[in-house]
This record gives sequence, C-alpha cells and structure tokens, in this order.
Amino acid sequence: MANTAHLVRRQSSRDLNPQRSLDRLEMKEMRGRLVMENGNSAAYGATNIAFEDTSPGNKSMKTTCANKLGSVEGKAVFRPECGEDDRESWDSKLTFLLATIGYAVGLGNVWRFPYLAQKNGGGAFLIPYFVMLAIEGIPIFYLELAIGQRLRKGAIGVWNQVSPYLGGIGISSAVVSFNVALYYNTIIAWCLFYLAQSFQSELPWSECPNVYFTNGSYTPEPECTVSSPTQYFWYRTTLMVASDINTPQSFNWKIGMALVIAWILVYMCMIKGIASSGKVVYVTATFPYIVLIVFFFRGITLKGMADGVRHLFTPKWHTILDPVVWLEAGTQIFFSLGLAFGGLIAFSSYNPVNNNCYRDAVMVSLTNCLTSMFAGIVVFSIIGFKATMVYEKCLDTRNATLTSLLGNYYDADNIPAEGSTFNYPTANGSLGMLVMPSLPVCDLQKELDNSASGTGLAFIIFTEAINQFPGAQFWSVLFFLMLFTLGIDSQFGTLEGVVTSIVDMQLFPNLRKEILTGVICLLCCVLSMGFAHGAGNYVFILFDNFSGNFPLLIIALFECIAVSYVYGLKRFADDIELMTGHRPGLYWMICWKYLSPLAMISILVASFVEIAVDGSGYPAWVSSKVLVLASVLWIPLVAVCRMFGIVIIDDNEKAWFPAADLKEFHGIVPHEVTQAEKLLFCIHEDGSEGFCCATRYDGEDLEEEP
Repeated sequence: MANTAHLVRRQSSRDLNPQRSLDRLEMKEMRGRLVMENGNSAAYGATNIAFEDTSPGNKSMKTTCANKLGSVEGKAVFRPECGEDDRESWDSKLTFLLATIGYAVGLGNVWRFPYLAQKNGGGAFLIPYFVMLAIEGIPIFYLELAIGQRLRKGAIGVWNQVSPYLGGIGISSAVVSFNVALYYNTIIAWCLFYLAQSFQSELPWSECPNVYFTNGSYTPEPECTVSSPTQYFWYRTTLMVASDINTPQSFNWKIGMALVIAWILVYMCMIKGIASSGKVVYVTATFPYIVLIVFFFRGITLKGMADGVRHLFTPKWHTILDPVVWLEAGTQIFFSLGLAFGGLIAFSSYNPVNNNCYRDAVMVSLTNCLTSMFAGIVVFSIIGFKATMVYEKCLDTRNATLTSLLGNYYDADNIPAEGSTFNYPTANGSLGMLVMPSLPVCDLQKELDNSASGTGLAFIIFTEAINQFPGAQFWSVLFFLMLFTLGIDSQFGTLEGVVTSIVDMQLFPNLRKEILTGVICLLCCVLSMGFAHGAGNYVFILFDNFSGNFPLLIIALFECIAVSYVYGLKRFADDIELMTGHRPGLYWMICWKYLSPLAMISILVASFVEIAVDGSGYPAWVSSKVLVLASVLWIPLVAVCRMFGIVIIDDNEKAWFPAADLKEFHGIVPHEVTQAEKLLFCIHEDGSEGFCCATRYDGEDLEEEP
C-alpha cells in the first residue's frame, strides 16, 4: 500500500505541477546530458525536451513525455518516459566506444602479445588464442556490459543487487582495481621520464656514460660496457635498482616527481567523471593507432623486417599440444580485455538502456585482438631490424679478427679450432706460431629469439632499435608518447571502477565526485611512492605478478556463477532481449554457464599446480599471498557476514529501468522455453532453473518505477 500511495502521490504531483518536471529536464539539458544532432532534438538515448514547447498548456508536451517512440530522419528511436534518474551518461555512442577500446587496448597489446606469440609457437599460437577469445573473452565481456547496462550501477552495486550474499564480488573488483592502478601508473611515470629524456640532442641511452678520474682522464662505465647502454640507463639511471628488495637504498626523486605528474594528469582527466575523461579518449584512444601505423610503414622499410615477421608467425604446430600454451593464451585474452576490474560494468552503466551491448562486446573484443596482431607485426619488424644489425656487426667483427690473423685470403672452411696453435708467415719470411682466439658466434635466429616482454621490450630492446634510426629522438618521442596514451586511458577505466563503486555505495554521500576522485588519486600517489626507490622495481614485479592475475580469474569465475546460477540465465536473457530487442543465442548461454567457468577453473588449477611443482619464480611468493587474499577474501567474508546478519553493503534501491517501455518499443512477447533450454540449462516452464541453484522469477521484478 505504501508503494501504491507513493506512486499516486508522484502522479498527482506530476499532473498538478508539470512545470516542475519540465524544469528538471531543462536542467539536464544545461548539464550537457542531451545533445543536438543535425538540427533535430534527438539525444543519445533520450529525448531532448528542452528544445520543445514546454508551456504547461501544450498537449503535445504531455504526449512527448509519455511517448516511447520517436524518429530521427525516419528511423525509430526509443524515448523513455520522464522518470529517468540523475545518473551520468555518455555524450555519444562514439565516446563510449572510444573509452571502452582505450580501456581494453593497453600496454599488454604492444609488449606482451608479440612475446607470447613467438614464444609459444608463432602462428600456431593464434589457434588457442582465438579459441580462448571465443569461449572466455567475448562471453565475459558481453556479460559485464549487459549486467552493468541493465542494473545501472558500479560493480559493488550490481553484484549486491544480484544477491546481497555476492556483494563481495564488487568489493574484490574495486580492491584489485585499486592495487593495479597503483603500479600501472608507475609504468606511465616511467614513460613520462623517458619521454622527457627523448628531447635531448643525444639520447642518453645511446652510449655508455664516462667515469672521470682525478687526473682528468676518463673511461666508459665498466658495468655499461659489459651489458649495454640501454640496459645501464634502464637499471641504473631510471630505476636506481638495488641488489634486493630488502635494501631499497636512496629515494629515486626523478621517478617520484614523474609519479606526481602522472597522478595529476590522471586526476585532471577524470575530474568531471565521464564528462571529462570522455573528451580525453578522443586523443588517447586514437593516437596509439596513428603511431602504430607510422611505425608500421617505418618498419616495413627496414632491413631484416621480413625475418622478424617470419619469426613471429612461422607456426610450430607441436606447441598446440602443450597445455602451457593454452594457459598463456587464456591468460592473455583475459587480461588484455580488462575483465573483472569493474571498469566495463561502470562504463556500461552510463549507457542508454536500449544500447546494443552485444554488438559493442563483439566489436571491442575483436578490435582489441586485431590490435594485438597488428602491434606484433610492428614490434617484430623492428626487432628483426635490430637482430639483423647485431648479426651483421658480429659478422664484421668475426671477419676482421680472421683477416688480421690469417690474411685476406683465408679459407672459411678450414679455420683452426679455438685454442689450437697454427703457423703464420711473419714479415721477415719466417713462420710464427699463434693460439687461435675465441671467435664470436653469429646466429640470426638466436638474436630473433632474444626478445622480451613488458618493460624489457619497451625500455631495453625497443630503445636499442630506435638508436639505429636516423632522427632517433623523433622516433623515441613518438614511441613513448604512444605508450603514455595507451596506459593512461586504461588507467581511466581501472580507476573509474573504484570511484563508481564508492559513489554507488554512498559511503560519502555529501562528498562531490570530483573531490572523491581527487582524494583517491592523492592516496594512490602517496602509496605509489613505494615504487620510487631502489627496491621499487621488485615491489613492481610483486604487484604485476600477483595483484591482478589470480584475483581477477577468481572474480570472473564468481561473476559467471552469479549470473548463471543465482540471477538466472533465463532472467538475464530476458533482460538482454528487453535492452537490445534480440535474445542471446544458445552459444552465449552455454559459455556463461559451462564453458567460461570451466576455462577459468582450468587456468587456475594449472597455475597453482605449476607453482606447486616449479615454484612461483619470485622469492617473495609468501608475501604475495597477502595481495591475493586481500582481494578475494571479500567474496566469502561478505557472504558469511550477511548470513549472521552483519550488513557490510547497504541494500540500495534499484536503479531506474523502463522495462514496460522497452517491451512495448521492441514488441517483445513472453519467451517460451525451448526444448534445448530445458535440456541444457534445466529451465522449467514456470521460470525456475535447476542445476546447483534453483532460481525463479515471474517477470514482475523487471517492472520498475519509471
């Protein structure tokens, strides 16, 4: 009765004073939520009432307010009723797509995928890569976009609404996003430092620095000559790396300042939420593609390009039978798409309710994977050039040594063995005796195999190749500016998952979002100073290896379980049909309920077995357990507390969702359960579902207040 009375009061107030509703709509227009297109008043997912006659006596206004249908250039457009909430929204579809692509396409596409491809079978690696994309990547991407658009909240609010016992999934996502944002912005700081150094007349990593003595003489740094100028600049100048994690030595003020600048830039881009970051992505999402295209045309003109690309894609078919290859393909797909961070859920919650999330999921996922392949071609064309230069330099050194020992006309097939003695004619005609020295071994294939991933590829191998380019400063600026833009828009999405979750939880209801964002950025900036000392690189490796991989797999597994076995597949499919007008196919439902969870369980089990058998590969494995447990323990903790009546997450009211309007707009009729759905998903005629958890709904909970 209370709800009925509330509805009656709302309707009476609307009828008696229509101008108040119209004023609220005009305020939304002033805040930039509605846009003009081609002189029509159609907005992205809403009706721009502000450009129509808003006089109280205008009957057409009343019709428009209640009308679900409109048209732009003869095409039907969904226009929800006037009861839309005050949630932010994207300016346009293009802004959302660019933000999502920028979030998904990150540094891993450039410096992780090429390394994994050449390491795990070249062209043969593409088979497990696309198989895992089909059964794991796109389905979970689709699931997160759909659930965020339907429930219209951040990750914490979404999973708490699915079930109060599952609210810990959202908290875990926010904790992981916070941890990843800490070390991810450190990479951005490194890129800013290298970018600033690229404007020098001579790149500081092109030659070894000199060591000066008191008598005025000098000699190249011995450690640099043993390794290389790029390695010395990376480890000694940039990182000031200590001998181990327990001896941090001095504070690295250069990286500390770069971190402060990086966090200021992130805050400035996010200060107005998606209203500001949505504008920035027009640059940050498109600029990396421009640079990749420029490097592509530069790369195909380089000597050795064909050898590098051939090395990348030459298939080694026997690797398909190796389970580790499938494990790394699934892991790469999972993390390159940015699944389970909460950023995708937050982004999609700002979409119109009738947005085609299925098309977005397929488009962004394929764009991400094709970008990885294109980046692989660019990277290995340049690695092929570097390997060829090293190989030819090695041959020149070898030939010069042989010429000095054996003369210009030595027999290449009869070179004395290393350590053996041989006679040679002296200047006075007598014979001398020499011991054959060690000759350098020149192997192009070995040089091509000498690639790396992550920071090793970006800050050592790629910079070494850039040193060989004419106008190296220009190419260095382009490269590190590309890495900066690749990283910062992924940082937007990662941090947006944290901010949106806190806003939706209403932990600080009187705190404006821009202030909350500033406080979070300031806190992250202070904590990230832990990466700005001699042991900071060890802390970075710790976070990189353990803050994201295991927790994200576990979170995504529980997301599939939450949708398939708690929320209900039929209910979820009904929601998608309401939003898009099309019901998801059996394939996607099979993935959500069976294939995707099975793939993630297999990756988790294989990873834990590998650690148990071979070790973690990192000495601080015991300490790293804290990072894993601090993220995933929220899932059982929230459920157990709820069982004992302890509420960690308040049950906020459901967000606005015009189910009746959408049903009328798309002409949706009640779905009859097919025989395949009965057999595969145990869906019964009354709407209940079997297999693990019996979920049941009658469709009434979809009909929410406008």
